[in-house]
Order: sequence, then C-alpha cells, then structure tokens
Amino acid sequence: MKIIKLHTGLDELIKKATRNERRAQYELYQRYAPAMLSLCRLYINDIQFAEDVLSRAFVKIFKKLVDFKGPAKAFSSWVRRIVIHEAIDFLRKQQHLEFPTDDFSAYVKTSDFELSQNITQEEIQTYLDDLPEGYRTVFVLHVIEMYPHQSIADLLQISVGTSKSQLFKAKKILKEKLSQSQNQFS
Repeated sequence: MKIIKLHTGLDELIKKATRNERRAQYELYQRYAPAMLSLCRLYINDIQFAEDVLSRAFVKIFKKLVDFKGPAKAFSSWVRRIVIHEAIDFLRKQQHLEFPTDDFSAYVKTSDFELSQNITQEEIQTYLDDLPEGYRTVFVLHVIEMYPHQSIADLLQISVGTSKSQLFKAKKILKEKLSQSQNQFS
C-alpha cells in the first residue's frame, strides 16, 4: 500500500511561488481565490470592493510568502488570516467600521445562533450585508471564524464588552430577519 502525502504538491507550489515563479503564483491564486472572495464578501457588501481587497491581500501574500515557515497544511489558515486583516483594514480606511459606544457588558453570554431553517447562502449574505459594519464584522469573526472576544477586541481595537455587545445586537437583528423570512413562507 502506497501512502500519498496530501500536501506534497502544495509544498512544491509554495516553494516555486516563493521564488516568484508566476505560474506557481497563478496556481495558488486559482486554488484559493474563490474561497477567499467569499470570505471578503462576509465583511464587505460591495463585490467590487471585495475583489479589490482580495487582490491587495494576494499581493501581500506573495510578498510575505518567504515568511511562511509552516507546513503546507497550515497555508490556507495563513492565507485566510491575511485576507481577514486586509478586509478589516479596508473597512477602517473607508471609515465604515464604527462601534456604538453603548457597552452592553451585561450580555456576557449571547444566546446560541443557529440556522435551523432552509436558507440559501445568498439569503444569509443579504442579511449580513444589511447589518451595520461593526455588527457584521464582530459576528463573522466570532460565529464564522470562531475568534474569542479577546482576540476580536485586540484585532479591532475595541473593548471585550463592545465585542460582546456588537455580537448580541447582530444576532438579535439576524434572528428578527430570519423570523420575518420564515413567517413569509408559513
């Protein structure tokens, strides 16, 4: 029985891309761009801006590729982290990332958020797009990316209480929208 190392091809691709071989960079882009564009869209509701952020993220990825020292299986996490930071930087520069000052630190634990209905990815994206930038950013970081509140607070330069408040408010709005959507089809 022959054992195949799953990331051997990726290891070689990363090495070639590090040497600025354009074909390897193109292959890495083709492999990761679709998922990373979806990730950008979670943070940025305008597709053109999301595509711009993705392009800037990949420029940064290729410039910093020499710094990537992890195993190939960690590469997608490394790429994902760069894309998230680039999206947040974009929101800051556009001055869309605002957090209301009312701190609801009493909401230490928010209720669990579940999508138990039959809902499409497009509907979810529409609901996320309707959220204020701060709410959406914290929601995506916590619920989808599974960042703890302290990490979110550090990344966004806000308090832990503000992170929890933003998450609570985002979940409340999303639950209301989902409830309204479900009532339309009942």
